[in-house]
Amino acid sequence: MLKSTTRPLSEAYQLALLDLDGVVYRGKNPVEHAAESIRKAEGLGMTVEYTTNNSSRLQSVVADQLKGFDLDVEPWQVITSSVVAARMVARAVPQGAKVFVLGAQHLREEVAKQGLEVVDSAEDKPVAAIQGWYPDMSWNQMAQIAYAVEQGATYFVTNRDLTIPRELGIAPGCGSMIMAVINATGVEPVSSAGKPESAMYDEARLLAAHDGAEPVAKEACLAIGDRLDTDIEAGNRGGYDSLAVLTGVTNPHELMFAPEHLRPTYIAKDLTGLNEPAPEVVHEAGAWSCRDVQACVDGDRLYVTDITSVDGDRLYVTDITSVDGLRAACAAMWDAADRGHSVDGMIVPEFRIA
Repeated sequence: MLKSTTRPLSEAYQLALLDLDGVVYRGKNPVEHAAESIRKAEGLGMTVEYTTNNSSRLQSVVADQLKGFDLDVEPWQVITSSVVAARMVARAVPQGAKVFVLGAQHLREEVAKQGLEVVDSAEDKPVAAIQGWYPDMSWNQMAQIAYAVEQGATYFVTNRDLTIPRELGIAPGCGSMIMAVINATGVEPVSSAGKPESAMYDEARLLAAHDGAEPVAKEACLAIGDRLDTDIEAGNRGGYDSLAVLTGVTNPHELMFAPEHLRPTYIAKDLTGLNEPAPEVVHEAGAWSCRDVQACVDGDRLYVTDITSVDGDRLYVTDITSVDGLRAACAAMWDAADRGHSVDGMIVPEFRIA
């Protein structure tokens, strides 16, 4: 169930693990209230790192984009799947080992930074092979990594996202390219650096520790994202608390019907929620309440009502515009599902968060 805090989340947690697209920006445009909320959180002492499955963009390039939104960002704060994948491979192979790299220049540079030799041919007998998203990928490059994997190279990937949004629409993502290698070789990758695996959050905790300090404790970290099946699932897999925001992919309907492994710890409209306490959601007399909004499941229908007082009289009106209403609705739906109530055909209000 949803948790509550007496302090703003930015004070209750030490490290924010922020997704980028749909949370901080949409393409080239900033998300409303994101930059000011991040600056305020940092002013309250919170460390912010930015986590992205994108393996092609250099950390410095992403940092410069964020600086354009008036954020103070150093490249080390940007945790890409290339950074995570390179460190993952380095832990699995001997220093100086040959690694076949199929990916953008950023991935190649990160692998080289780990003291590994980057090679481009299966004939070089690499001990490991790593594949990332790369728009200029050729058939011959795909064949070479397949040959390397067939010959015994340990297979790593940066992420398994099947699609990637581009200017003209949805295009094949890294996961689609990976499937071609799997189909050719019959070999599954041993590890993926991207979300929904939790490796990215684990590496972020290490990278946030400076001068030999201990990694930030998991319970002091908050994963923040707009996608339940990547950002939030990665948090749940790794044992991290999480905040789902409604500025990107996730919508109220998806949240209400979320299975246990995709449920966030907190819900907010946008990143302004990072600097507010999370209100308590309580169960009483068969209903779930968040402040003045109440939700309950009755048969095949979910009811969400706001309890208001007018001239001393209590009025009960449907509330589909507040985040409190959504919080109560999620609690009621999740509780019903966990108790074995079939929610697949449940009739629920269509939330329009104001």
